[in-house]
Amino acid sequence: MTASLQRTGHCLCGAVRFTATLAKPEVGACHCAMCRRWASAPFMAIECTHVRFSDEDQITRFRSSDWAERGFCRQCGSALFYHIIDADGYAMAAGLFDDQTGLGFTHQVFIDKKPDHYDFAQETRNLTEAQIYKMYAPPGTEPISDENT
Repeated sequence: MTASLQRTGHCLCGAVRFTATLAKPEVGACHCAMCRRWASAPFMAIECTHVRFSDEDQITRFRSSDWAERGFCRQCGSALFYHIIDADGYAMAAGLFDDQTGLGFTHQVFIDKKPDHYDFAQETRNLTEAQIYKMYAPPGTEPISDENT
């Protein structure tokens, strides 16, 4: 990995600081109902490895599905990450990074769940709910209905 993929960041109040290695300098958007409810918009994230947090005690982890958890700052409530339990990487909230240069908006997931009131102008890779479940969910896992989120 090059030094340019090493980044730092922090939550709104600064209680949670982190260092991470960007898997790729790419930002993606998730339009699932849970992300939209959690972030009040699509969750814009960067896939990262080697994530190190300054103070785990300031992070609240919420198990949002059978295979994943979400983290937020215990002090200010900033959405921090989406993490697949059995994986090493984190999808870190893009807005937390101190240096956001050189990033490209490249993909959108749960594109079939995106509401009609917004659109992004960039051409991206677009994945449906079914495609995401096939990629990450344990066999037999059913999508969580929008009414229950």
